[in-house]
Amino acid sequence: MYETTTRLHRQLRVRYPISDAQILLRTELDWDRDIEPTHVSDSGETFTFELEARRPFLYFKPVLKAPHGAARWARGANRLLVMTSATPAVVYPYFDAPETGSLSAVLTLDSAILGRQHRARVYRPPGYDENTLRHYPAIYMHDGKNLFFPDEAFLGREWKVDEALTLLDTMNAIDHAVVIGVHAGDRLAEYTKPGYETFARAIIEEVKPAIDAGVRTLTSPRETVVLGSSLGGVLSFYMAWQYPEVFGLAACMSSTFSHRNDLIDRVLTEPPRKTKFYLDSGWPGDNFEVTLAMAMALAQRGYRPRHDFLHLTFPLDVHDEQAWGRRLHLPLQIALGKVSTAARGRPV
Repeated sequence: MYETTTRLHRQLRVRYPISDAQILLRTELDWDRDIEPTHVSDSGETFTFELEARRPFLYFKPVLKAPHGAARWARGANRLLVMTSATPAVVYPYFDAPETGSLSAVLTLDSAILGRQHRARVYRPPGYDENTLRHYPAIYMHDGKNLFFPDEAFLGREWKVDEALTLLDTMNAIDHAVVIGVHAGDRLAEYTKPGYETFARAIIEEVKPAIDAGVRTLTSPRETVVLGSSLGGVLSFYMAWQYPEVFGLAACMSSTFSHRNDLIDRVLTEPPRKTKFYLDSGWPGDNFEVTLAMAMALAQRGYRPRHDFLHLTFPLDVHDEQAWGRRLHLPLQIALGKVSTAARGRPV
């Protein structure tokens, strides 16, 4: 079952910061058999394996073996290697850290632009502190109070962002990422025109440099996402439209387009950007009509559906954090999915 007529080959590189141990590999072809690397880098941190299989995929796990110790398997789910790509795959295992990511305390940063303090939480993926060789895509999410903890969230309804990331990682569906949950101040003022102009500049000039300096992020626009819902979706669209050199993807859920913003007009009259967009809403209500209008405006200006933007509608979904949390896996897969990550030129 699932077998191809020929043997498929793919190279796998395992990166881990060690000096006195060896990385081996075990696969579903025989979980008891050690596979040794064909090459080890001079630094001793990159182990290259040549693998083959008759199936178009192969499950594996790195194993850490010290000179006089027992073999230790990498933490987390078995990893999936897709054999139908010619690009070498790269994996960054961890052997001691918990299998779930970690959340920082609420971080504060003085803002000269806003005249107040920024507040944010940072989600770091599993193994972040252990395997220091890895850098991560960054997702900036608005309404940071509503993302992780019910006791912080509006009406106790959180998005469950960390749970969504853990599940998708267990599925081998997405790459790991850092998530920055930015809190709002005066939400109505800062998430609408003209306030979002100042707020966006403060995020880009103050928050993002601090995050990039203190967290191992990939800083290119292709690896930087902005995501929000309702007014936060409007703000996300504005930030990506105004700063395409910073954000390569904006995910805008149930967005209040045309309410105290001129974004549809700007799309219809200004040169297209390179940024990609994810647009969705529930129905009925839930800003269905204005989200559809924005999608049509993008198409009118030459944006290609399913390539430059994606527009989805969810029947009977309502306008709340639980609905957005249920749909979150879609923009996460668009931003971090294995195929889209490989298409950006980064090995997975």
